Amino acid sequence: MRKIFPLSSHLPAALLDSLAGLPGYHRDTFERVHAAAEKITSLRLNPNKVTTPERTAAVLQALSPNGATAVPWSSTGYYLPERPSFTFDPYFHAGAYYVQEASSMFLEQAVRATVDLTQPLKVLDLCAAPGGKSTLLQSLISRESLLVANEVIKPRAALLADNIIKWGAANVVVSNNDPRDFSRLPGYFDLVVVDAPCSGSGLFRRDPELVEEWSPENVTLCSQRQQRIMADVLPSVKEGGVVIYSTCSFSAEEDEQILDWLADHFELESIPVPLEASWNIVTTVTGKRNCTGYRFYPDQLKGEGFFIAAFRKRSGEAPRKPKQHKSMVLSPKQQQVVSPWLNMPADYQYFLHQEEVLLLPPLLAAEIPLLQQQLYIRKAGVKAGHPGAKELIPDHQLAASTLISDEIPAVALDLKQALQYLRKEDPGISTRVRGWSLVTYGGMNLGWAKFLPNRMNNYYPKELRILKEITGL
Repeated sequence: MRKIFPLSSHLPAALLDSLAGLPGYHRDTFERVHAAAEKITSLRLNPNKVTTPERTAAVLQALSPNGATAVPWSSTGYYLPERPSFTFDPYFHAGAYYVQEASSMFLEQAVRATVDLTQPLKVLDLCAAPGGKSTLLQSLISRESLLVANEVIKPRAALLADNIIKWGAANVVVSNNDPRDFSRLPGYFDLVVVDAPCSGSGLFRRDPELVEEWSPENVTLCSQRQQRIMADVLPSVKEGGVVIYSTCSFSAEEDEQILDWLADHFELESIPVPLEASWNIVTTVTGKRNCTGYRFYPDQLKGEGFFIAAFRKRSGEAPRKPKQHKSMVLSPKQQQVVSPWLNMPADYQYFLHQEEVLLLPPLLAAEIPLLQQQLYIRKAGVKAGHPGAKELIPDHQLAASTLISDEIPAVALDLKQALQYLRKEDPGISTRVRGWSLVTYGGMNLGWAKFLPNRMNNYYPKELRILKEITGL
């Protein structure tokens, strides 16, 4: 059985010694904050779904009656004074927010400082699972942009897809590829974000088990892997494009030394990110190549350990033109079946794939042939469902999306009923609605049900259902 050590006396001495002399590192307060082991809870609201001050207040009040405070470097991030049971919050299952560590929300500032978010962008989140940075990126980019959220580990890619579905946006592709596969898309992306696998020392306070796994040798192995990942993915960045690199490690071997290595081996220009002094984020400049990065120390701000830096690529290959394709278009009869379910922009396209209707924004529709040729795609756009002879059999993705028609019947549930529905039970609802209906909580969609004269068929996906027993209601 694995031992769990208290952090007060078991931070690795080799780590503490290796940090001596790094900008912003104060050993006494660093050890003290880890010994205290304070648990910080933070989340980001989903601007696709939480669209009014009233809904913001309702979601935050449900999570924390004692109030929430803003994460200073995030436009939609909040700290909660205590950690609620997210499993038993229907707003969580409706995709109203994403639970994310506060320091990593600084990605928003790095993106805003380096790219023009008013323009259509092609964005890659290379190491994306479970989806924190992908959902953040999707919240920032324009509707006309395209996000590829990639995860190399298959089970984690499935989790990533689930979280992207819950977020509800259509302009996202989820792929399951090794970083080297993206070299087949030369000069393709305007922005690539690499939250690189690392030794994890920045998360010791949150996850004490990581202390046992840390070693100087593992730091070296992680540094070598980070170099390989960056070398593999950089060809896919266009000339003038931006690369954002981050880790949750304090070690210079995975942070500043990687920046110097990148500047030595690739035509990259370091980009500074504006800071507010009150944020207490530490600026670090590498001694060799004068690259700028940013260190987050838990003894100096409200968040875990984090490192981030941005570069602009000075040269690159010309991108390939998308292949022309003939999509499987819907017949007029199929369109008649599907269109009443949708409130979809006129420039979005239907795409018939394996007898399921996908809804694709124009840029994704244009690029999908090339992406399908070069990548293993797990999810693209929003799956509307299967068009039958007389009616659409709707998919959960449609219920979770922002493309659904306001004319679709909806049955509102209270908290107890919503949790029963999310356990894939029959909440015993009395309603005059018959046939397909959305099931909602607090004005937000949870999923589908089909109401018959004497029962309700619950179509919440089995793999997403709440397994824990509900108590206290």
